[in-house]
Amino acid sequence: MIDIAVIDYGMGNLRSVAKAIEHVAPRLGVAVTSDPRVVRDASRVVFPGQGAMPDCMREMEARGLRDAVVVSAREKPFLGICIGLQMLFERSEEGDVAGLGLLSGKVRRFHTGALFDAQGNKLKVPHMGWNEVQQTMSHPLWDGIASGSRFYFVHSYFPEPADPRIIAGCSRYPGSFACAVASGNLFAVQFHPEKSQAAGLRLLANFVAWQPERGSRAGAGRQPVADVNR
Repeated sequence: MIDIAVIDYGMGNLRSVAKAIEHVAPRLGVAVTSDPRVVRDASRVVFPGQGAMPDCMREMEARGLRDAVVVSAREKPFLGICIGLQMLFERSEEGDVAGLGLLSGKVRRFHTGALFDAQGNKLKVPHMGWNEVQQTMSHPLWDGIASGSRFYFVHSYFPEPADPRIIAGCSRYPGSFACAVASGNLFAVQFHPEKSQAAGLRLLANFVAWQPERGSRAGAGRQPVADVNR
């Protein structure tokens, strides 16, 4: 049986993610796969991605992966990365497309007309580069990672959860936005841990070792969080 399935839906930085996981878990079986049966049977699932949300949803449907992804996100340790975070929500402004609806809320676009840094310089979209992540929740995937650690981002959209209690981390561009969410057996991030050097590798290692509490499922077991607007 495959230990960790990295979902292949025809898009995204799949090989880099798989290589990073193999680096932190050399004794485990890691498979990049588009086979729904392999995804269902794997002990853990990672959904990475780059690209457009409409393309992601279309390719997932075309490959018969939707049901396997939904079941995995509800029942086993599941890590979403970038598009793998955004597709968990109900709807995205990118193409006005419906997501999986596993988490309540929408995915919003950075509005270029309102993005200026403290010196008055206009910020570009997509948001690209290193940025600090402030942890707003105590979670096993943050073990050994200091709040304020820098991670690598490439995105034009970000999640806006209906329930702020699922927000596990925030960053700023220039205002605060949610960049990590956690609910039960599910953890998802807007940044790219596979490109984030030591902090990213530690997060992936934490995911590999993570044992969600028995009976913990996506949508359950939420923890109090700090004020995300601090």
